[in-house]
Amino acid sequence: MDTKENILLTALRLFAKNGFEAVSVSRIAGELGMVKSALYKHYKSKRDIFDCILERMDAMDIERAKKYEMPEGDMEKVVTAYRKLPFEQIRTYSEAQFRHWTQEEFPSLFRKMLTLEQFRSQEMNELYQKYLTSSPVTYMKEIFRGMTGDERTAEQLALEFYGPIYLLYSLYDGAADKEAVTALMNTHVERFSDSLKRSLEQGVMQDE
Repeated sequence: MDTKENILLTALRLFAKNGFEAVSVSRIAGELGMVKSALYKHYKSKRDIFDCILERMDAMDIERAKKYEMPEGDMEKVVTAYRKLPFEQIRTYSEAQFRHWTQEEFPSLFRKMLTLEQFRSQEMNELYQKYLTSSPVTYMKEIFRGMTGDERTAEQLALEFYGPIYLLYSLYDGAADKEAVTALMNTHVERFSDSLKRSLEQGVMQDE
């Protein structure tokens, strides 16, 4: 790991444990065994470090979507593509998302930092909403609206799908048997997908 990457990860570890505001550049440098002037050769400020963390998170999102061949573009195109997407692919991607937020160190630390900081600043609350609460629910609502054609049904499906996943993040953090929590997540996604698939098929048959 190069120095720039090591600074980024070390800072994020400290932010996740102590909160963003509580960690100074001196603390980050001390954790790395370097002086502040050496750190400033790589990042201009603590804010610069934080902005690079956000850039990394967004880049990881794009890379993951491409890896699992998920629909991209504006919402209309995404919804249209989801209608044709195999349910198995949706399940696989959902499971990958859970591993991303729980097992991969960088996003897991980012999630913990936002959870800790969400009540301390408006910016952190907005980021928490974007990555972990309102934005994922809104995104899924639009997907389900495209599948069902009904606004209220779509909203309920989004909550039924994402609510347990959101809860399982916290369960995972405190669990002694983390694999068991991951298994619960996989079972939830599989059962929800199977139930939704049956409901959509029945709806199609009724329309016919």
